[in-house]
Amino acid sequence: MFENPEAAKAQAKDFSKKAVSGVKWLWSNLPPLHPAGIPFVATFAGVSILLTLIWHDFFWIGAILTGWCAFFFRDPTRVTPLRDGLVVSPADGMVSLIQTISLPAEFDTEDDKMYTRVSIFLNVFDVHIQRVPVAGKIKEVVYRPGKFLNASLDKASEDNERSSTLIETTDGKYFAFVQIAGLIARRIINDLKKDQSVQTGQRYGLIRFGSRVDLYLPEGVSPMVCVGQRMVGGETVIADINATQVACEGIVR
Repeated sequence: MFENPEAAKAQAKDFSKKAVSGVKWLWSNLPPLHPAGIPFVATFAGVSILLTLIWHDFFWIGAILTGWCAFFFRDPTRVTPLRDGLVVSPADGMVSLIQTISLPAEFDTEDDKMYTRVSIFLNVFDVHIQRVPVAGKIKEVVYRPGKFLNASLDKASEDNERSSTLIETTDGKYFAFVQIAGLIARRIINDLKKDQSVQTGQRYGLIRFGSRVDLYLPEGVSPMVCVGQRMVGGETVIADINATQVACEGIVR
């Protein structure tokens, strides 16, 4: 304890300046943030500054927590390949499952064809911004409430809360991509609208915190990725509509 109240005030003021300077430095060295993350980062930073005034050692704890929050909501730029027919990954993460299945039941369509579903699991350290996998026109956007099971489980595609989007390409092919909430995810953002025209790699949504994205490829379009591969949203080519090769297999080396 300071016997001199003025000295205590001076030290508190000094720590306050350091905290503000630290937050400014952290903000200037982070990648761009998704708008949905700004309130969270601002809250973390504000609470950290206030607690630092009470307990000076909390400055570093608060800086780390604020940095992690900003890291989660980061929205880095991506370089999307633009050749006709390419289908890119809608999300960052690891391919956890590839299987043949019908479209999600929530779509208002009589399409009974089988699709290849590529499931991409996002952990809390992955970029959580989703991107449109292929150019076309949005036909349906359907939100469906549900459970919050571990997103890596197969049944998460059926039971968990999700937002499903159906898109038609210029050559009449239908693709679907589904944002699925995970064990600790409690918020899905999908900015797409019916009849909206979109481009490959365009940002369209966000899931908080830890989740999964399923991509449905129509018959005749085989995945060029394997289970266990890491995906980069908007960059990694998952399939080529114009290619004729069959699905490939992978090996861990």
